[in-house]
Amino acid sequence: MKKSALDNSSAARRGPLAAPPESRIRRAVTLVELMVVMAVIAVLIGLLVPSLSALSSAGRSTRCRSNLKQMALAAHAYAATWDSFPAAIWYENNNGVFHRVVWDWVTTFSGQTVSPGALWSYANNPGEAQQCPDFDGRSTFDGDPHTGYNYNTSYIGGEAPFGTIGWSAMRKGISPSACSRSCACAMFGDGGWKTGANKFMRAPENHEGQPINLLYSGGQAFRHRMSCNVAFVDGHVGASDRAWEGKLHTPALLSQFMNFPHNGFLSNDDRMYDPR
Repeated sequence: MKKSALDNSSAARRGPLAAPPESRIRRAVTLVELMVVMAVIAVLIGLLVPSLSALSSAGRSTRCRSNLKQMALAAHAYAATWDSFPAAIWYENNNGVFHRVVWDWVTTFSGQTVSPGALWSYANNPGEAQQCPDFDGRSTFDGDPHTGYNYNTSYIGGEAPFGTIGWSAMRKGISPSACSRSCACAMFGDGGWKTGANKFMRAPENHEGQPINLLYSGGQAFRHRMSCNVAFVDGHVGASDRAWEGKLHTPALLSQFMNFPHNGFLSNDDRMYDPR
């Protein structure tokens, strides 16, 4: 009895220390387990990064569509005042200095920006509205502070021959009242050719008789994950995911001027450009 009581007393004094020594040994993480954890983390990052990139790209495309919407609304506000859509480009002599009066900016022939173009008075935040958030590169004219979009020059905007001063030789665009296919006709869009952006949207059948290399320098840029944003004449904005070569294409035109398929036409013929 005394020995048993003594043993119990000793165990009570030892308390937690009475547990077997092996239960107090902490099990170390093996190299294999660490590698498995790192592999799982790498897989999760690999899944997450493309999703974040896609969300960022979608956000830029949404801002681009908002810009195009503002530009289409501004063009209609201009038409309500002047009974025509803005001219794409014409030329004037201002005290001996020749200016290019373009739909977005007025510049000198040396590339200096003189003033905003026709849409400036009719658009909210026109500087931001005329810059595609997914384009960071050269403009058609070096003096342009914002760029990335082009305007339907073949049918909507109209233009003067290079260097011809005034309105007398102006090729007029189609009047707003004659646009019976306004919901299916492009007005503004992401513009691009091999060396940068362009601001003159050209139709592929070339009814204007323009030099063929100029025609293939007036395509659309499919820069939003191979999609091109477009504002139509009726004011709605959509996207096209098909780049067309155009009826008059040759391998040289596609590679040396257009940079197909990163840039291309919205249709193989003029159906996406002619509003009648």
